[in-house]
Amino acid sequence: MSPDTGHPASQVQVPAPGGGRLWAERSGAGRPVVLLHGSGMDSRLWDAVAPALSRHHDVIRYDARGLGRSTDPEQPFDDVEDLRAVLDHFGLPSAALVGLSMGGETALDFALAHPGRVDSLGLVGASVSGHHWPPSPETTAYAQARRRGDAAALAELELSVWAAMGRTAPGGELIARMVAENAARRLVSEHFLASAPLRAAESHLGLITAPTLVVHGDRDHPEIATIAHRLATDIPGAHGHLVPDADHYLPLRTPDRLTDLLLAHLS
Repeated sequence: MSPDTGHPASQVQVPAPGGGRLWAERSGAGRPVVLLHGSGMDSRLWDAVAPALSRHHDVIRYDARGLGRSTDPEQPFDDVEDLRAVLDHFGLPSAALVGLSMGGETALDFALAHPGRVDSLGLVGASVSGHHWPPSPETTAYAQARRRGDAAALAELELSVWAAMGRTAPGGELIARMVAENAARRLVSEHFLASAPLRAAESHLGLITAPTLVVHGDRDHPEIATIAHRLATDIPGAHGHLVPDADHYLPLRTPDRLTDLLLAHLS
């Protein structure tokens, strides 16, 4: 595929449903692709991937409600409706969705709610609504940190559980900075996130019609591997790939490999 020179990156504040603003960046030209980050992160997750994608595609990435440069929620909000607002703001009838973790969950929920607006799915270390996470010391510690409103403990857990390769691995310093800067705000945004308990995409994966790529790292949490297998098996025609030397923060750990997989899928 020949690269398209496109247009330089532009940053905007997208009006969020019910009030507030979603920070977004648009760059490149071609078929539109929207990048969605995970919980406790922000759109910097895609710093090492977005520039290469934008040489071939119209790339939009945004900070989810209450994270990064987006405003804090003051009432219950729906992340699927926020995604719809981003597409509408940029005048996109449809787009490819690429989401990591919570972002993959949002992409799946959106694809079930608005199938005609999703050209393809790239699910990277994705979670899925309706999945039962088995009890573990980690899930207990997360629940306790949330109850206490302990942002420092939440950040420490995020890095120990999900960034297992540590600060010295590629992207390590940026990962640690993102997690620290978003930990306290994450507690607020998760409190107002109204839609997650109401959805159960895992039971309806057979209804997904968009071409789907499922990717996860070999050093990610074991339950993400379980979910990836389920997604690749139950979504019609889905293709799964295991990426070596990557934990949950795969776009910063192995950006070149992920970019190659995404470009092949999106083409």
